[in-house]
This record gives sequence, C-alpha cells and structure tokens, in this order.
Amino acid sequence: MYPVSRRSSAYDRVATMFSPDGRLYQVEYASKIVEQGTMGLGLVYDKGVIFGADKKVTSRLILPESIEKLFKVDDHIGAISSGLVGDARRLVQVARKEAQENRMYYEESIEIETLVKRLGAVKQLFTQYAGMRPFGVSFIIGGVDESGSRLFETEPSGALAEYNAIAIGKGRKDAMRVLEKEYKEGMPFDEGIALLLRVLQKGL
Repeated sequence: MYPVSRRSSAYDRVATMFSPDGRLYQVEYASKIVEQGTMGLGLVYDKGVIFGADKKVTSRLILPESIEKLFKVDDHIGAISSGLVGDARRLVQVARKEAQENRMYYEESIEIETLVKRLGAVKQLFTQYAGMRPFGVSFIIGGVDESGSRLFETEPSGALAEYNAIAIGKGRKDAMRVLEKEYKEGMPFDEGIALLLRVLQKGL
C-alpha cells in the first residue's frame, strides 16, 4: 500500500468538507489546475480592453484555430480562460445564455459586472454541494458597457475582482510583476499591445 497522509485522506475526498485549518482542498486543487494552464492576459486601455494569450500548440498536426482560449460571450464582452478547456466551454455557454436572456427580457445588453457576478455564483455553487466538483478554470472577462471599460477575474472558488490589468495561468507571478511596474491608466492601444507582448514574453 502507498502511504496516504492523514490530511488528504480525511479532508479532500468531498468538495464541501472543510479541514480543521479552514481550507477546502478540492477548491485548492482546482486552483492548481489553473496555475498549470497557459497564460492569459487582459488590460484596460484608453478606449477599451485588450486580451492576449499563449496558445500552446503541442503538435504540428494540430490546427491552431481549433485550440480554444479566447471566447466571445456577447457583442461587447470577451473572455480568456486558463485551466480545463471543457470546464471553460461549459461556463461560457452559461455566460452566453445569461447575456441572451438579459437581451430578451430587458431589451438591452447585459452589464459586464452583472454577468461576472452571475458566473461567479455558478462557480461558487459547485463548491457548496456534495456530488459536485469545483470548475478547474479561471477567466478574465472584459469589455465595454455604459459604465466604461471593465475587466474582471473569476477564480474556481467563485471569487471575483476587478482589475486594470491581470494575468492568469502559468507564469502569472512574473507577468503580474511586469504589469504592476509598467501599466499606466489611460494608455493608448499601441502601448497596451506592446506591454502585453512584453508580458507574454516574460511569462514564457
């Protein structure tokens, strides 16, 4: 038999079970999957939001356009994922449905913050009930609505926060150091693109 730590054998079998030190190990494991995913970036520039991503092609036989990393949620909202692509695709379907229903019911585009909070609520739900597992994916969701240019990150736990610039996935720490040092509010499009390329290069 392989040795099994008391911690893992007792507290990580069920997503809803807290350990004595107040941790949900299944949620932490989901976050580890995100950390292993390819890098995604987003930043707010003077007239909108820019996304960038590392699209890792592991074989010359793979068609690069078949690798899903950037998603269009609505005409004014985009998203980048890091983690399990299958989980990302499922949550993007949820987000698109929310956007479409808002347009049908209220005859207007959904606000970005409203959509992000609804998506975060779905993620949180899967950490609260037995028989479910947390989604192993983080998103950068951004766009432009009546309140201006908005950019959010959602985590596997359902937590979310708004940023001027954010990185997710492998190399996040190095990328965030560059963004914190070089990002400037109201920067023009060309400078934003140049910064994203530098961050991607640093992260890789």
